[in-house]
Amino acid sequence: MTTPREHWADVADQYGVARTVGWCTDLLTGAVTIEDPENPAFNALGSGGHLQRILDGGSPDYWIRVWAARGLLYVWDDMAVAAVVAGLADEHWRVREMCAKVCRSRGLGEAGDDLDSLVADEVPRVRQAAVRALAGLGEAEHARVIRQAVNDVDVKVSSAAEATLDAMSERLDRDLRLDGDDL
Repeated sequence: MTTPREHWADVADQYGVARTVGWCTDLLTGAVTIEDPENPAFNALGSGGHLQRILDGGSPDYWIRVWAARGLLYVWDDMAVAAVVAGLADEHWRVREMCAKVCRSRGLGEAGDDLDSLVADEVPRVRQAAVRALAGLGEAEHARVIRQAVNDVDVKVSSAAEATLDAMSERLDRDLRLDGDDL
């Protein structure tokens, strides 16, 4: 069985990085949808049972956007920045979560304010992904929302918030655990 890393490396080798990233962004943004299953962008996702179930209507089509975003963890070009940041506002939580992971992995500082908003998302996994992304991307003005997340009802979110405050404090060379030091 092929790992995601191997899959995306094969796709990029076969079609080129720019085309592969372009397909991912087209799928992520909805420029290409399930209504056009013959579109070459679906080459990026490969073949297999999961994609076929979506094409047959047996699985939700948001998975296409999740997989496209996930592909950007492995194959990257800066042309994808706008699509990933826009994906943070996707209607489905799995897409928001994956886009937050891509922001973290790719160091997309321009997503800081969008990630800040996601710390209050209704889904704990999205909150956790946003908090973790802000550890490396957040600025002092994001510390307030991270301090609030320390008290999140979900232990994974609160633990991530503690670690993020430590990381941000270290990276920004100031103690952001204290109110008022985030100006």
